[in-house]
Amino acid sequence: MNLNGDKDLVFCLHSDDIAAFDILYQKYHQAIYRNIFKLTKDDDTARDILQDVFVALWEKRADINPDQSVSGWLFVLSFNKSISYLRKKVREAAVVNTLPFIEMEADNGDLQLIDEQYYLLQQAIDQLSPQRKKVFTLCKLEGKSYEEAAEKLNLSKHTVKEYLGHAVVAVKNHIKEHHTEWKTAGVVLACYWIGGN
Repeated sequence: MNLNGDKDLVFCLHSDDIAAFDILYQKYHQAIYRNIFKLTKDDDTARDILQDVFVALWEKRADINPDQSVSGWLFVLSFNKSISYLRKKVREAAVVNTLPFIEMEADNGDLQLIDEQYYLLQQAIDQLSPQRKKVFTLCKLEGKSYEEAAEKLNLSKHTVKEYLGHAVVAVKNHIKEHHTEWKTAGVVLACYWIGGN
């Protein structure tokens, strides 16, 4: 994890540094795309939402807290936008009642709500042991493969998979226990997204 580097990049964003934005895009766009595609199952839609996420990052750059993990912020925002797309699609198909776990109105990037959801996710991650926290952040937020995470942490691939499995269960359980705080979407989808490969 290069959280200090990300913090510096967010400070640079506050100064309208396009190079810092480009670095964050290169670092996270693939992982964010994969997470969006898991929900939308459509390449064009996933690319559109990905673009919206990074447009929002630039537009809200002055308001992003450098002490937060920007990868977590992007994760939550992209999840919200994916859910908004799914709910619109469901409404258009006139079968909204088939997804009862999507309860609240779509969110298009309200910073306070993103912060609240980010806090819940970060709270769950912070309860993990140091090694599991590193593995979860690398694999789930930064989109690293098992091999990449193993090399970075000097662990075996098997150990990374084991740590990640335990970490995912712990994070999913935390979100389930605090599901009323996960405001824009159902806990079922949130846990599916975090737990998916």
